[in-house]
Amino acid sequence: MFNKKTIRDIEVSGKTVLVRVDYNVPMKDGKVESDIRIRASLPTIEYLISNGAKKVILISHLGRPEGEKKPELSLKPVADKLAEVLGGSNIRTLAGLTPAVEFVPEVFGDLVKSTVDGLVEGGIVLLENLRFWPEEEKNDTDFAKAIVESTGADVFVQDGFAVIHRAHASTDAITKQIPAVSGLLVEKEVSVLTSAISNPEHPVVVIIGGAKVDDKKPLIDKFLPIADKIIVGGKIAADGYAAESDKIYVAEDFNEDETGAKLDIGTVSTKKILEEIHNAKTVVWNGVVGLTEKHPFDMASRTIARALGNNKGITSIICGGDTTGFVEGLQIAEPELSYSLISTGGGASLELLSGLELPGVTALENK
Repeated sequence: MFNKKTIRDIEVSGKTVLVRVDYNVPMKDGKVESDIRIRASLPTIEYLISNGAKKVILISHLGRPEGEKKPELSLKPVADKLAEVLGGSNIRTLAGLTPAVEFVPEVFGDLVKSTVDGLVEGGIVLLENLRFWPEEEKNDTDFAKAIVESTGADVFVQDGFAVIHRAHASTDAITKQIPAVSGLLVEKEVSVLTSAISNPEHPVVVIIGGAKVDDKKPLIDKFLPIADKIIVGGKIAADGYAAESDKIYVAEDFNEDETGAKLDIGTVSTKKILEEIHNAKTVVWNGVVGLTEKHPFDMASRTIARALGNNKGITSIICGGDTTGFVEGLQIAEPELSYSLISTGGGASLELLSGLELPGVTALENK
């Protein structure tokens, strides 16, 4: 059960609402390559607008500018894409028009204040990349206060699940300035992922891939008493991961490159995984099982993704940065694939599933 207040628990009508979203989207040649994360923010934005929010100010980061203003990491192209996405959505202003999206190349100051002041009722503004300012990752109180004062925000909404495992200004310090509640995406992600640990429908199958055993060991340990089967693939398996329980199946055959490097799991292992998926009611997948950037070593991961995406009778949870990115990319070409949850947070989902506290959730108001 999600025990934090959400936007459903407060009055948003007539309020100026500051929303932390996750618009850390893939970019190519200055354009947004995938709008999946933008679309993931729509339920919260739609709720706020349809329930009379006066103004909606969005804040996010993009990439790793390391506290420097880098034009190639500006959120301006994201604002343009958001406006395009909103144009085809159900979100409307009180006048029945699709709200425009203003962009401000700052996050505080006079330009932010004047732009917000000039917004029409139900208007939306996206501020510049938070990480252009080093104070964001330093969880600086004065930086958070400056954002709140410049925007005139009455309430803060945390909807950037991918960053809630970090204590940054936009996840922690800002919650000390004004009332802070959860958005619908954060509520959904935390609820679904928590349920996978606390009350999953059995049989439960957990697929673990990736390269670093140290990163995945806490997840394996956490699921060992819960899961009916844990499957280990990827480089972890190729490097000889030793199963500690008969619940754990480690991939037994691999596809190699010309040097003999094991870059994907083989057909025998893939077939066994598909059998487990067929019999499962809940599947949690964290970590691709091959070198997905290089064909044909993406084939086992593609096969697993398709098996999950075409199986509507199970709870399918995709989590972990590389796994999420891979499945999102596959969905662009194969939009018929659907999943119960494609988590937008790599580190956040891994830490939550491993039982660690998420500072960005802890900081929100309790119900």
